[in-house]
Amino acid sequence: MAIEITMPRLSDTMEEGTLVKWHVSVGDKVASGDHLADVETDKATMELQAFDDGTLAKLALEAGNTVPVGSLIAVLAEDGESVEDAAASAGSGSSTASTAPAPAAEAAPVATATATAAPAAPAGTRVSPLARKLAAEHNVDISTVQGTGPDGRIIKRDILAAAQGGASAASVTATPVPATPAATIASVASELKAEEIQLNGMRKTIAKRLVESKTTIPHFQVTVAVDMDPILELRKTLNSQLENQGVKLSVNDFIVRASALALVQHPTANSSWAGDKIIQHGTVNIGIAVALPAERGGGLIVPTLRDVHVKGMRQISTETKTLATKAREVGLTPEEMSDGTFTISNLGMYGVEAFTAIISPPQSAILAIGGAVQKPVVKNGEIVIGHVMNATISADHRVLDGAVAAEFMNTLKSLLENPAGLLV
Repeated sequence: MAIEITMPRLSDTMEEGTLVKWHVSVGDKVASGDHLADVETDKATMELQAFDDGTLAKLALEAGNTVPVGSLIAVLAEDGESVEDAAASAGSGSSTASTAPAPAAEAAPVATATATAAPAAPAGTRVSPLARKLAAEHNVDISTVQGTGPDGRIIKRDILAAAQGGASAASVTATPVPATPAATIASVASELKAEEIQLNGMRKTIAKRLVESKTTIPHFQVTVAVDMDPILELRKTLNSQLENQGVKLSVNDFIVRASALALVQHPTANSSWAGDKIIQHGTVNIGIAVALPAERGGGLIVPTLRDVHVKGMRQISTETKTLATKAREVGLTPEEMSDGTFTISNLGMYGVEAFTAIISPPQSAILAIGGAVQKPVVKNGEIVIGHVMNATISADHRVLDGAVAAEFMNTLKSLLENPAGLLV
């Protein structure tokens, strides 16, 4: 009996999927666990794995097409069954369905952007998933390519340059010709072009969910200015002491820890709106907004740090770095992006002083963090130079009142300005 493969639900909010690329052809024998295709969901590009053994009899969906969850995308012939008979029986009622398990299942596919294997790069070489995929498609030996990305990372343009001209982008741009500002502007302007950009699954979901959030949730904002000098001094001391252990705490780690403790004291901010009731959560799961690089398609992804209220600074730092790196370079599982109760969006590293963020439903609040900026401040009656950071909470007025949000922000401010308490 033929086995029908349908578009699986690869995330908790996925309604449709786009078939990015098939890695098998009709007539290929496949085994359970084999990588059949890359599927773009509303959150990431993920591997579609086989969950049965058989011979591929039919590809019902071409690469680039988008179909709803549950739609037929391929057919497998079982042992002893001809490929022709299996293909003909698809949709006739004489087939069985084979789909990936729901996101909560143990065998949920892992998000990835890798494709067929490319020649191995030397140990220590950093290669973006898209670059590795392109290297396999263009038969480019990664070991011969010099990366031009951050820290020498091999990225898309390096592979394309090597495929087209037999050299990496680095060799083309290694000795740039000095240009006057006017020439530079003209050069940049000449690269502009009008074009229509098709929305991928992630961008469609971001648009849909954030419009829904902004139009259905009564947002209000509360901002506090935080004296960051105590944290910067403590961070410098701790990182000096922990350097030989390979630990480096970030300012964001302190913010995550302080937010978790503040949420314990003000549990209303750690709640969700549920239509006719408010659900106050018994654990603090903080989502950390991570911007994906252009070579991964751009967009925004939010990995979840679980049970943050019972974790120390070192564990928070390690888990944050691990999830952020995985999100940018490989991809996250649905479980690693679910069950958040509060979100932090930090744009301080981009030179942003202050901004407001849009709530991710069903959460009731999101914290927007700006950069720690040097400016004149008053301390002990004197004007001195200090580091000040703006923190703004966007809150759902159906769940939080202004006074509750203000109390939460004042607690957060106090914890950040007296950071020794974050270490115990």
